[in-house]
Amino acid sequence: MRRQPLADPGSALGTGHESGSPLEAAFGIHHSSYRRERDTFIPTNGIQASLVAIDRGTGLVTVLKHWVVEDCGRVINPLLVDEQIRGGVVQGLGEALLELCRYDAAGQMLSGSLADYLVPMASEMPDIVIGHVETPYSGSTIGAKGAGEAGTCAAAAAVLNAVNDALAPHGASIAAIPISPVTMLSALQSARPA
Repeated sequence: MRRQPLADPGSALGTGHESGSPLEAAFGIHHSSYRRERDTFIPTNGIQASLVAIDRGTGLVTVLKHWVVEDCGRVINPLLVDEQIRGGVVQGLGEALLELCRYDAAGQMLSGSLADYLVPMASEMPDIVIGHVETPYSGSTIGAKGAGEAGTCAAAAAVLNAVNDALAPHGASIAAIPISPVTMLSALQSARPA
C-alpha cells in the first residue's frame, strides 16, 4: 500500500462508495454505511474536573470528587461505557498522584515492581460522576466511537489543575506529575505566607 498524504488518508482503500472497493471487500461494508471521506479523524471529546483536598501537614492530595462529560458517539451499553470511563479515570488519577518510573544514573529501572511503583486502589478513588453527550459518528454503521480513552486522557490534567487552583492564592504551583507528597510540601514551602 502506498503512503497517503494526511489530507487524503482513505484513497488507497477507496472511499467505500465505489462497487467492489478493497475496503468493502475486506470488511463486508456496504457502500451506503461507510462515509469515511467526511470524517478524516474519529473525534472523541469531553471535559473533566476534580475537587481535591490538600493536607498541608503531610502533602497528601485526596481527590474528593471527579466529573466527566464525554462524547463517545452512540452509547450502546451505558453500564459498560460508564465503567470503561471510570477505569480510565482511575488510571489517570494514578498517573496524577502515584505512578512514577524511576531510574538510576546507569538507566536501571528502580520502580520495576509493585512494591516500588504505586498504583491506585479502589479505596482511594473518589465518586466519579459521568455524563454523556451522544454525537453519532458518521463513519460507523452504529455511530459509536471509542470510550475507554475518554477517562484516561484528561483525568491527570484535571487533578493537576485542581491542585494548582488550590495553590494559586498562596502564589505556588506545580508543573509536573505525579504530585507526590514531597512535591506538594516543596510547593507549599515555597508559597508566600498566607
